[in-house]
Amino acid sequence: MSNLPLVSIITPSFNQAQFLEATIQSVLGQEYPRIEYIIVDGGSKDGSVDVIQKYAGRIAWWVSEQDKGQTDAINKGFNRATGDILAWINSDDTYHPQAVAQAVKYLMENPEMGLVYADCNYIDEAGNVIGKFPAAQTDYRRLREGYVHIPQQTMFFRAKYWKELGPLDPSFYFAMDYDLWTRIAKHAPFKYIAGQTWANFRIHNLGKTTSADDRCWPEMIRVHYRDGGSFLSIIVAKHYLRKIIGPLWKWRIKK
Repeated sequence: MSNLPLVSIITPSFNQAQFLEATIQSVLGQEYPRIEYIIVDGGSKDGSVDVIQKYAGRIAWWVSEQDKGQTDAINKGFNRATGDILAWINSDDTYHPQAVAQAVKYLMENPEMGLVYADCNYIDEAGNVIGKFPAAQTDYRRLREGYVHIPQQTMFFRAKYWKELGPLDPSFYFAMDYDLWTRIAKHAPFKYIAGQTWANFRIHNLGKTTSADDRCWPEMIRVHYRDGGSFLSIIVAKHYLRKIIGPLWKWRIKK
């Protein structure tokens, strides 16, 4: 077992007691023996700390204190992480039991890959499957064009790229993962494992995807322009198209 890589998983959380225990259980219930689990809570007042304390003996490190939001919490967690492979799972999402083992297996067998991801279900507040994330293979060029197709909940990447290219940009509220992916993809290939479902993405009224989706694409456009992109590009066109179809997409996944 000692020759297996250590996987550090971060859960940023704030006032998500309703869903947090399911997230914790999905991490601690993984079919993989070497996990360093870190929870960074932003000073919740809804009972989240009681949930965390229930599992404190199996958590490598946790804290509950005021922070500057999700991006800051993830950075704080990774600053504590010592694993060879990194991931984060938000406090309203859950892993499937085999997720970590399958991700590690692929990364060990393919040392040239920087990041791996798989399929992801949409679930509702009660945990019922209501759809499937449109995951697909992507790369640096396609990411720069706005073809993301990476369910963040299923993503595992090598710690070396965090050390070389991190941390997350704290000025991003929504697209901090996209920003990190473009940085990593410039240096290493990604792999989408089709046919393996590793996580559940919970859709609910208080979730960021539901309440602030209109902030995602403008932040992606910031990355585009920062990295030398032009106005006459696919990602800019997709941004304006998204403004039109975004409300319809929210309605569809909440049905």
